[in-house]
Amino acid sequence: MAAGPPPPLDPIPLPTFTEEGFAEKFLRKTRENPMVPLGCLCTVGVLAYGVICFKKGNTRRSQLMMRARVVAQGFTIASVVGGMMATAIKSRQ
Repeated sequence: MAAGPPPPLDPIPLPTFTEEGFAEKFLRKTRENPMVPLGCLCTVGVLAYGVICFKKGNTRRSQLMMRARVVAQGFTIASVVGGMMATAIKSRQ
């Protein structure tokens, strides 16, 4: 065995990440799962219309809009879960 100096250790370069602002991240996430922002907009729209109907005294329509809001929220949650599952499946492949 030759008693020479050990080979030099080359440091592994660290990965570099670009800074991503709010707008860039929002657009990227919207492209990945466009149903979540759509569900959020539907929820807010139905909620606003239900509050307007409640203020005008149309309790029947207001109650219907609050039920529709729950359906829209369920759609949004299902979209979030579906997007998470799709991302997990994609990352395994």
